[in-house]
Amino acid sequence: MMRYFLILALSLILASPVENTQLSRNPWLTDYHTAVSESKMTGRHILIYFTGSDWCAPCRKLKQDLFETEAFKALSQDYVLLYIDIPVNKDLISSAQLAHNKALLPKFNSKGVFPLLKVLTSGEKELGEVAGYDMNGKIDPYLSLLRQNR
Repeated sequence: MMRYFLILALSLILASPVENTQLSRNPWLTDYHTAVSESKMTGRHILIYFTGSDWCAPCRKLKQDLFETEAFKALSQDYVLLYIDIPVNKDLISSAQLAHNKALLPKFNSKGVFPLLKVLTSGEKELGEVAGYDMNGKIDPYLSLLRQNR
């Protein structure tokens, strides 16, 4: 019985979404109101990342090219990070989380562009954004967005 439980537990761990696991190395929040509160308390702007973790190839490539770099890790310390995932596979996040994430689309990503990085003040004023990714390894526009809006 114990061996069955260990095999089941290991299967669940290995089946967990790679995107969320790797992004969790950084302090990405998933609740907008928590991000706004933290932004107000710390004086840091909010960096929102809209992604389709299981269907958006440019999102996965941007994660690889940008989020794992030392430059991003250093610049991201100046922001409250908010991760908004709209996966096709509804098992990747809870239905409540998906509803929360979809509710943010009309307000902050009305064109439905993925990936999208957007910087907001704690008062919800938009300071800048970079939409889409050509998958060419050129991350300068994203780093410039972060440098300009600290």
